[in-house]
Amino acid sequence: MLRRSSASRLGFALLALAACLLCVRLGFWQWQRGGVRAAEAQRFAAGAATLITLADSAVTALPLYQHVRAQGTLDGAHQFLLDNRSFAGRAGYEVLTPLRRARAATLLIDRGWVPFSGTRRVLPDVHLDGEPAVSLTGVLADLPSAGLALGRAPPAGEWPKVTSFPDMAQLQAALGEPLEVRILWLDPAAPYGYARDWHAPGMSPLRHYSYAIQWWCFAALALLTWSVMTLCGLKRGTA
Repeated sequence: MLRRSSASRLGFALLALAACLLCVRLGFWQWQRGGVRAAEAQRFAAGAATLITLADSAVTALPLYQHVRAQGTLDGAHQFLLDNRSFAGRAGYEVLTPLRRARAATLLIDRGWVPFSGTRRVLPDVHLDGEPAVSLTGVLADLPSAGLALGRAPPAGEWPKVTSFPDMAQLQAALGEPLEVRILWLDPAAPYGYARDWHAPGMSPLRHYSYAIQWWCFAALALLTWSVMTLCGLKRGTA
């Protein structure tokens, strides 16, 4: 009986220690993710603070989240609707419209979010009258990514073509012309846009930090539970 009790306490101690170490490790991982998100948010704010004219240079010559001015003509006849995009908790699409520049690759302009109509057979009206010559400002960004293969769908159907988490090669093939490797998030105050509230992708740093604290609390709880159970076992053994 004594050996069995000792083995049981040892097993519980090892289990509690493993749970504690796992929670501590997960806490540090979340804290590191928070640091990455904080750096990304600072990068976004720094890039948006200075406006640069894009002219004929490629977007790769500028950093991600750089605030730029781009000139050209909008092609309202060949637009993409990015599916599975939400705004203020509502489902909808983000509208990508090609901006053709005189001596540079076409730049896709993310004009913002439009609501889902309730059926896939009825797409939102995102047409443009003609091909307006424009000078637009916005922030250079990457295409949104699902992170997993699930939910991906290449552009399909008539224009505007619906697509879900495409890559630039798929959009380029559908449009039939070279595209810049990044898109432009149209400024909230700029014309030709819809609902827009851009920020660095991913969860906020504070949420990651709060998750880290929660994991460390779980680690402390595992140690506390082990301590209480050990004391209770010792008291019963000496009773």
